[in-house]
This record gives sequence, C-alpha cells and structure tokens, in this order.
Amino acid sequence: MHTQPLSRLSIFVDGNNMFYAQQKNGWFFDPKRVLEYFTKETVPSTLVNAFWYTGLKDPQDQRGFRDALISLGYTVRTKILKEYYDDNSGRYSQKANLDIEIVVDMFNTAAQYDRVVLFSGDGDFERAIELLRSKNTHITVVSTEGMIARELRNATDRYIDLNSVRRHIEKD
Repeated sequence: MHTQPLSRLSIFVDGNNMFYAQQKNGWFFDPKRVLEYFTKETVPSTLVNAFWYTGLKDPQDQRGFRDALISLGYTVRTKILKEYYDDNSGRYSQKANLDIEIVVDMFNTAAQYDRVVLFSGDGDFERAIELLRSKNTHITVVSTEGMIARELRNATDRYIDLNSVRRHIEKD
C-alpha cells in the first residue's frame, strides 16, 4: 500500500493582527492547540516551522508569553512599537508593522514547506501569497469576518474563519 507522504507545514502568526481579531470575537486561541490542530486537520502534516510576530512596548514586554511560545517551538520575532500621531483623530497610536519580516521568513524558508497557514487578515500579503502559490505552495489564511482583506481572501487557496475552528483552538 502506497501512503501519501506527510505534507510539510509552516505556520506564520501575525500576533498583533490576531490580537485584534480575537478581541473582536471575544475569545482567545491557545498557541499550543493551534500547532496541534493544524498539523492534524484535513491534511496530516509535519510541522517544519512556526513563527510568531509581535510588537513590544519595551524589551521586557510580554516576556513570559514569548518564553512560553519559544518553549512550544515557535520562532518569535519582535519589534518595538512606534508611536504615530493621527492628525484626524488627534490621538497617538502604537504600531509595529512586521509584514516585511513575515514575508522575508516565508520566502527564506520556502524550500522547507509545501503548505502554509497564515494567521492574518492583512491585504498587504496578497502578492506574497500569489507568488508562493505559483510555486505550488498550498496557502490557508485564518482570520475573522470584518478583518480579512478581500484581496487576501481572493489570493488564498483556503480561508478559515477563526470562529469555525474555535472549539479546536480556544484557550481553556
């Protein structure tokens, strides 16, 4: 009997984007359950990489959470939040844009995987996703309604709404 080789999976989590998506949904996912679920769902896979990207207020910010992610096997990429002034609202907001880091890691490790699960709703990933798909990489995007860019949803092979996998990945 010929068995299908396990597909090689990489997971990329846009931490800041997902924080807002989870806040909007009113529940949070468990990073460990995410790894377990996506290596076992529809196509059994070998996890080759898991990356988590997040903005920090200062170098000590989220230290415990970051250490926990690392112990689960995530590669954690961080950037200090920058403060921006919005002329329209008169308010300051903080932002750490890690899109470039995510795309660089996707292409730098592309030879290692044939499936990607990207946790983000950011339309800026459209072109990167199109290029990876042209190399026969299967792309799944996980986000939530109202926070998934139309361009990204159109570019992906498969879209999963967070709420549809809640029972598999929710933090207890």
